Parts: sequence; structure tokens; C-alpha cells
Amino acid sequence: MMIGMETTAMDEQTCEAEIEAIRKVIARLEHAQQNELPEEFVALFRADAIWTTGHGKRLTGRDEISFFTHQVLPGARTDATATYDVVDVLFIRPDVAAVKAHAQYLTLGGEPIGNAGTPLYVMAKEDGEWLLVACQNTEVLDG
Repeated sequence: MMIGMETTAMDEQTCEAEIEAIRKVIARLEHAQQNELPEEFVALFRADAIWTTGHGKRLTGRDEISFFTHQVLPGARTDATATYDVVDVLFIRPDVAAVKAHAQYLTLGGEPIGNAGTPLYVMAKEDGEWLLVACQNTEVLDG
């Protein structure tokens, strides 16, 4: 995993604790999607967040993200699911991070299907919690 930021901004122990907190947010995102829990998913976003879906749909603000999520998430996992692993964290500031993840789409039996994904999450820490601020889902095409 790549970890970048100026060394004077955060000590190694604090950095590792923040990365672990970020991983927990991505795990909550995975849990909310796998269990079709739109309210839990939407709660991970800051109120003014922007998100571009894997199919290029731009969503602005938690209300728009919520509306979209409530339309697509319930019933979405009838034949497939996804897992998300944090692969890179770049601390822009101690309270702002760019987080790169690897998304693997799977059958309900756990077999990989389709192309993998490579989401980018810009996250901000507010009131002690990491929130999704600007997100872009991207499918990884073969070749």
C-alpha cells in the first residue's frame, strides 16, 4: 500500500490509526451494498458530496445520492455482490485523504465475474469521522 503525505504532518502511529479508520468506512460501504442497506450507504457521504457512478452518472449532494441509491440498491444483489479492498491512501492533509480501492464483482457463490473496479474516494475527517466527499467508480476494462 502506498501512503503519501508530508512526514511532518502526521506521525506513523497516527497515520496507521487513520488508515484503519478509513478501511472501516470502506468496509461499512461494502456491508451496506452487500446487505442492500441504502440508509447505511448514504450515511457514509458528506451532505455536499459528489459521486460519479461506474456508468458515468454524476450525483451531487447526499439527497441526490440517496434518491439514486434507493432506486438501485434494494434488489441489486440477487445474483452478484462486490468486495472492496483499500490499496492506496494519500493523505492530502491530515483530515483529507484520497483513497484508491480495488472492487471485485462476484457471484453469490464467490466466483469472480466481469471486470474489476477501481474506485477513487476523496474522504474528509469531520467531527472525528471519515466521510466520503468526492467519489468516482471506474470499471477496469481488459486489455
